[in-house]
Amino acid sequence: MAGKFEVYQDKAGEYRFRLKASNGQNILASEGYKTKASCMNGVESVKANAPEDDRYERKESSSGKFMFNLKAANHQIIGSSQLYESTASRDNGIESVKKNAPEATVTEV
Repeated sequence: MAGKFEVYQDKAGEYRFRLKASNGQNILASEGYKTKASCMNGVESVKANAPEDDRYERKESSSGKFMFNLKAANHQIIGSSQLYESTASRDNGIESVKKNAPEATVTEV
């Protein structure tokens, strides 16, 4: 089973997506979008940009944990990861996005 994007509306009424790996784990989450159409554009942007290693911004949080942002060609953040305990775990998360995003299905929840 490949990964999948889940598109949903949050409590504030904004549209968001999350990318789940084939094991069901969340590997990338979006910001809030005002419209469903712009949220779907965000999904397409992740699919297009995920294979490009230079689109990943690798970061360390102030608490010493690790995360990454996936950026579009215009340098806007289109998705952010969870916090990881190690750089190796974070890098595995990046590889998972690269592998899962391009072919992921999209479902509404």
